[in-house]
Amino acid sequence: MGKHEVGTPKYIANKIKAKGLQKLRWYCQMCQKQCRDENGFKCHMMSESHQRQLLIFADNADRYIDEFSKEFEEGYLELLSRQFGTKRVHANRVYQDYISERHHLHMNATQWETLTEFVKWLGREGKCVVDETEKGWYVQYIDRDPETIALQEALAKKEKMDKDDEEKMMHFIQKQIEEGKQKAKGSEGSSAPTELMRGDSEEPLKLNLSLKGKSGGEEEFKPPVPVSSRLKEVEGGQRGALEAERRSGGGGGQPRQEKRAGEGGVGGPSSGAKRSRNALDDIMHEEESKKERANRKDHWLAEGIVVKVITKTLGDKYYKRKGYTSEILSKYVAMVTMLDTGHKLKLDQAHLETVIPAVGRRVKVVNGAYRGSDAVLRALNQDKFCVAIEICSGPLKGRMVEGVQYEDISKVHSLE
Repeated sequence: MGKHEVGTPKYIANKIKAKGLQKLRWYCQMCQKQCRDENGFKCHMMSESHQRQLLIFADNADRYIDEFSKEFEEGYLELLSRQFGTKRVHANRVYQDYISERHHLHMNATQWETLTEFVKWLGREGKCVVDETEKGWYVQYIDRDPETIALQEALAKKEKMDKDDEEKMMHFIQKQIEEGKQKAKGSEGSSAPTELMRGDSEEPLKLNLSLKGKSGGEEEFKPPVPVSSRLKEVEGGQRGALEAERRSGGGGGQPRQEKRAGEGGVGGPSSGAKRSRNALDDIMHEEESKKERANRKDHWLAEGIVVKVITKTLGDKYYKRKGYTSEILSKYVAMVTMLDTGHKLKLDQAHLETVIPAVGRRVKVVNGAYRGSDAVLRALNQDKFCVAIEICSGPLKGRMVEGVQYEDISKVHSLE
């Protein structure tokens, strides 16, 4: 039966039918032909052109399946990233939008038989964050574009600089407030306000503005000394005391005992040492804050640490199982070798978490001020979810660090 003439009702009906989507099971991917019903698909399969395409497919079936799978994956991810970005969305919704295109590549020509298998594969490859709920599978695209990552890093750097400037200003204001409070307390303790009385005589009033100390004697008001100057004065006072003791001969135990007894008085070396310790604590705290801001990153993967798989997309076989990072592929992706089976998995850091060993075992600092340092776990605080560690390598060897969060350290893998 020949084709109907243009403009006839049958011709228009056939065009309307051909414009819409037909059933996917009546589509031939090799011939790229869509049939309307089962009879038409049967006739197509018996045709000579289809048989020739089957012979070509049989010569190298794996190559064609890989090409179809790659094309389907690229089309699905392109639609997911373009239409939904990095939002969490139902996987079937993206698939329905994808197959609404008439000339799309069909899933029955790929290596995946169902959409669920395809979604699980995306999660294993680290291209999407997938999770299963009562309503089905959800996917979230992971943007690995170098331009996007560079833009995010630039924005993070700008926010960090703005935050640092704000912190410096707040720190300066806080110091000014504390100095003002100290001056106010000193002025209240030194003198009490009295009523001004004018005598019978016409003599001019005279005000004595000298400040009296606790001992009753007069002393001049001195501005607060900077921290660096106080440290120099303390060190100089200690050196002077040692020099005086050396010149006195150091003979006999009585003079030394008297000197030690005098060290506890007001203005003695002990008070200077106390001030120096406070100043040193402030300096060390400021340095710790600088190191923390410089070494705090959004990625923490490091080679040779023990990690735990926390994603359920890989099945119960790997869920909550431990492995070690045998190779770091990028900032966010690592090759993990499972400890019990020896299988190697390519996982994103979002699917992993750190492992806290027993007290006394070796750990590696993966984030924070001491990032990259090897340490030993000394104490565990389960209430505050933090630990105390001792740095065991580098120039800071022997330093004790407390209040380190669980996610900032991980157990070091041992070959024993």
